Amino acid sequence: MSALTAAPGRTAAPATDRAGATAALRRWLTIDALLTGANALAYVVASGPIGRLLGLETALVAGTGAFLLLFTAGLVLLARSPRPPVRAVGAVIEANAAWALLGLAAPLLLLEPSTAGAVWIPAQGLVVGALAALQFGALRAMRRARG
Repeated sequence: MSALTAAPGRTAAPATDRAGATAALRRWLTIDALLTGANALAYVVASGPIGRLLGLETALVAGTGAFLLLFTAGLVLLARSPRPPVRAVGAVIEANAAWALLGLAAPLLLLEPSTAGAVWIPAQGLVVGALAALQFGALRAMRRARG
């Protein structure tokens, strides 16, 4: 079946639409991997100074960094995939949404950060939330284009 024909009752998107939607999703996954990886490395390498700056326990910062390194590895695998699996991308979006909500709520409910931490934690939550929204939009476009 060509890119412009479809089975009865279904509409196929042109191949360029599919490729463009997939490229957009992969781009947002790559940006997420770069930002998450940079934070992860900083948290692992400089957990003491960052913990003091943010008013958080060093072990919490280091543990968060270690977790984020693993998450980054998954993001890199998805971003490099020619056709990122929908369920795996959905899991990333859900994890990012949860991280964003936790980032907004943690300074109020769970942690007692410094002033810098009270600014940084929700700010990074907003960035991660924006990435989740952009990834969700790109995933929807990709799924529509695949038909």
